[in-house]
Amino acid sequence: MDVVLFQNNQKNTNKIINKKLIKVSIKYSHSILAIMKYRPRLIDSELKEDLEAFGAVLIVGPKWCGKTTTASQVAKSTLRMQDRDTREKNIALAELKPSELLVGDNPRLIDEWQTAPQLWDSVRLSVDLRDEPGLYILTGSTTVDRERIDHSGAGRIDTLKMGTMSLFESGDSIGSVSLKEMFDGTSNVSGMSGATVEKMAFLTIRGGWPQSVDRSENVARRHVRSYCETIIKVEVIGSDGKRRNPYKMRSVLKSLSRNISSPLSKTAIIDDVNSKEGTSITMNTLNDYLDALRDIYVLDDIPAWNPNLRSSASARAADTICMCDPAIAAYFLGASQRDLMTDPKTFGLLFESLVIRDLRVYAQSLDGDIFRYRDSTGLEADAIIHLHDGRWGALEIKLGDAWVDKGAHNLLKLRKKVNTDDMGEPSFLAVITGSDCAYTRADGVHVIPITCLRN
Repeated sequence: MDVVLFQNNQKNTNKIINKKLIKVSIKYSHSILAIMKYRPRLIDSELKEDLEAFGAVLIVGPKWCGKTTTASQVAKSTLRMQDRDTREKNIALAELKPSELLVGDNPRLIDEWQTAPQLWDSVRLSVDLRDEPGLYILTGSTTVDRERIDHSGAGRIDTLKMGTMSLFESGDSIGSVSLKEMFDGTSNVSGMSGATVEKMAFLTIRGGWPQSVDRSENVARRHVRSYCETIIKVEVIGSDGKRRNPYKMRSVLKSLSRNISSPLSKTAIIDDVNSKEGTSITMNTLNDYLDALRDIYVLDDIPAWNPNLRSSASARAADTICMCDPAIAAYFLGASQRDLMTDPKTFGLLFESLVIRDLRVYAQSLDGDIFRYRDSTGLEADAIIHLHDGRWGALEIKLGDAWVDKGAHNLLKLRKKVNTDDMGEPSFLAVITGSDCAYTRADGVHVIPITCLRN
């Protein structure tokens, strides 16, 4: 990059070139370009397909996960509803004549559309009248009261869910093992990622926010801290206009973090908060706070998997409360990379949360969903990926190699329990680990480091 700095005198004739400043400017410019460079996301192809099939697409997910940046790659015009320079004017216009805000080249991106919920019905009507695909992309970081919307938008507006970056998207997984290929019948897997336990601890506390990728632990932790404190002090207080106690919200988040990746009843959360946080909450308060966290996509529960079983055991029906990114739990636990290295139990729970985050991204890209299995005998499977065409695979998540045998045993036991006459045989059984070598065991169970996995 050629950079020349000019300094003009009053007669605009003298040109002064400072070589040191040029070097600094070049270095600075390169760093800015590196920060601004777009990292492809797996949702890119889903967005493209949706824009070919629907008049509008809504992208939802937690703040800072990259919704606007991703949408901007294909949008030809943009309306930023939370731009302070134009926010009040746009809100007023949305009340008087919302169709004016839709004027622009298509696809038109309407960022944080929920600032003016009436835009939803205007978009839906515009799609009906124009009868064209790919007209609008809406992004939102909070849910909207459906009573403020006249029409669901079914058939006109499709919804895509976006999370923080998976390790494959951030470049931290070599992607030698494909989830799709396992569903298609791959019998053996292989790969050597070179990941260390120290690296896994860092990736766990760093999180998957695009701004944190390729940054130091200190910078990444500052990003996470800012995000988490914003949750407590701003987002859950104002997302629905209802004020909530920041101290109690922090206590709830700390309790959820202590028990991350574990099936936990609401009664157990209340008991934990009341005994360890020096405060007290009621069931009504807890339900309200959990709903508020779901509204801003901080919580992303895993539904229970209820297959037809051969035995008399019954599958548990309760969902598992889960955070959108393990770094949130690490923050509320005050856990650093070094802390995780000296606390294997906490590390294991947070690692499971990291894997679930990645599996969500990969499953969605394959038109599938993720579930958790637990039955009345105590048998568990950390993740079931069920594709919409009926195929399914079961996974256990174990931080270290020492627990692989136990994970494989559980998966083989689950396969015997499931009524495969109704459900079909599993496409694969796999233990996801924090180690560095992928291989297939003699019993057919795949062992896959999360740093080798992709969609």
